[in-house]
Amino acid sequence: MLLVQLRYQFRVYPTSGQQIELARAFGCARVVFNDGLRARQQARQAGEKYLSDAELSRRLITEAKLTPERAWFGEVSAVVLQQALADLNAAYRNFFDSLSGKRQGRKVAPPRYRSRKDNRQAIRFTKNSRFKVLDNGRLRLPKIGDVEVRWSRSLPSDPSSVTVIRDAAGRYFASFVVRTTDEPLPSSASEVGIDLGLTHFAVLSDGTKVAAPRFLRRAARKLKRLQQALSRKQQGSNRRKKAVVKVARAHARVADTRRDWQHKLSTAIIRDNQAVYVEDLCVVGLGRTRLAKSVHDAGWASFTGMLEYKAQRYGRAFGRVDRFFPSTRMCSDCGRINEKMALNDREWDCPCGSHHDRDVNAAKNVKAAGQADFNDRGAHVRPGLVPAARGEAVTHPDAARSTRSVEGIPVLQGEEDVKLGPSGSPSDPSE
Repeated sequence: MLLVQLRYQFRVYPTSGQQIELARAFGCARVVFNDGLRARQQARQAGEKYLSDAELSRRLITEAKLTPERAWFGEVSAVVLQQALADLNAAYRNFFDSLSGKRQGRKVAPPRYRSRKDNRQAIRFTKNSRFKVLDNGRLRLPKIGDVEVRWSRSLPSDPSSVTVIRDAAGRYFASFVVRTTDEPLPSSASEVGIDLGLTHFAVLSDGTKVAAPRFLRRAARKLKRLQQALSRKQQGSNRRKKAVVKVARAHARVADTRRDWQHKLSTAIIRDNQAVYVEDLCVVGLGRTRLAKSVHDAGWASFTGMLEYKAQRYGRAFGRVDRFFPSTRMCSDCGRINEKMALNDREWDCPCGSHHDRDVNAAKNVKAAGQADFNDRGAHVRPGLVPAARGEAVTHPDAARSTRSVEGIPVLQGEEDVKLGPSGSPSDPSE
């Protein structure tokens, strides 16, 4: 049994007075963050050494409370201010790790100043602040009061911290961090490969097709109407502020619906399969194409993230197949790699005699590649050599084209030339 750290988020309903106190806490945390960022930037420009966390806390919190300009820091919990500096340290750490290559993925930008106009405002309380979940179901926050919480499920253990969030739609949430043991599910004999798409959101290697719900497309008419109403409002007016909230609520409804649907689907897949394999898609690159709106509406990245953490929690295997693996063009029966295919080619025939559905064939190849990557030796098992057709093998004396050999294997020169890897097996050209 392994300890896992989970986050549980619930909707909270503060009173009007508690909303004022939360706004004050949001503002104090934002000012401390900006002061810390400014102090480190000025120290760097002056050639001074990197300011430590203790030095920043002493200057910007302890000593700042004694000045008339920052005396109002005493109106909020000190833990909220300390956690704002902790967020600044984490932002710098991620930035430095990204520069040095320790952090995987896209490059992380340096920290930026926070604004009161940001769509998302948040503060964090730790155990030192003595927040408490009361017996009556309310959440007691220091210097804010007892806040009503809409509990959808119980917490598995006592939370180590809670983050109070206000989103762009004006809703408040309490996000608890808890530690609990993993919950392995009973073993299953089935494994599945998943091919993600736009017409069908997910196609499984067993032939199951999940239609794309297209939540954003379905709400496009309402969003267009609200955006048009927003554009007619005068800048800085109260009616414009109300229109902004209406647009944010409509987008939040779309995001919540998509997230709920993806949670249900990912849970069902993890429950029914011992191993799940997906293709490592470049969502950022696809987001720059003409399919950008549909790609973002699908939410592939969030869905695969759900599969990954749920597989870890419930004792399942999860793997990502290289994005350059030609899953669509490779025959799942013989391993032959065809020429590039257009998006409207939904079915195709292989010279070996197999008839393939484009998406189902890709899902089968993803499953096979994932199983090969996770074998005992950790080696990637590639399909063996496939006997070529009579016209392509150029073994007939009347063949018009010449041949060359690589390690004793005849290879056709011309349009059907196949690149061989060091081991003599076909290499994996990008799709």
